[in-house]
Amino acid sequence: MEDRKTTVILPAHDEAGTIADVVARCRASVPGLDEVIVVDDGSRDGTGALAAGAGARVITLTPNRGKGVALRRGLEEARGDVIVLLDADGQDAPEDIPLLLEALRDEVVMVVGSRFLGTFGDGAITPLNRFGNRALTEVLNALYRVRLTDTQAGFRAFHRRFLDRISLSATRYDIEVDLLLSAVETGRPVIEVPVRRMARSYGTSDLGSFRDGARILRKIVRRRIAHALE
Repeated sequence: MEDRKTTVILPAHDEAGTIADVVARCRASVPGLDEVIVVDDGSRDGTGALAAGAGARVITLTPNRGKGVALRRGLEEARGDVIVLLDADGQDAPEDIPLLLEALRDEVVMVVGSRFLGTFGDGAITPLNRFGNRALTEVLNALYRVRLTDTQAGFRAFHRRFLDRISLSATRYDIEVDLLLSAVETGRPVIEVPVRRMARSYGTSDLGSFRDGARILRKIVRRRIAHALE
């Protein structure tokens, strides 16, 4: 366990106000961390340069391609045996990364940092997004007969070898459920650990609650039907 190389991937779009701090906190929270990859997804505010200055390996996409594309590119470039994903906006706490790594035993396919098992800081989630998260989670749980609490969480960890057996197609915020369903469909354990979620301190999110919520719902239903027909 101790000799596993770990890669942290941060997809980022115009996160100049937080990216250097998040990169530094990732490095401080994981002794011997092999690499932090920042996928600069068409930023116009110097995010990439600030990330590089903080010690990250920066991959630049031009123009902005969407979170799903950015994460998929980061996953292609990752060198670690274990991969950790979290947001670059400072809402996830890098100090919680060791909780996910400790829970990622060999037989576990994915560890999800659940905000609903953990805590939300003041202003960390809108009532609409809380409702949407809960609704999508209930649909996924019912269709896949699992008992998860936070299916849309972007904070997660998994073994690099997991990627060799899956195919991802998401381009936007459906990337979280694309990865999660790929893990659930392996039949191996997906577990959750409680994490903290803070309010955004800089910039604005690109998430469209209705547009992206509908996209995620379609992916859940279509994948379940396709999986049942296999």
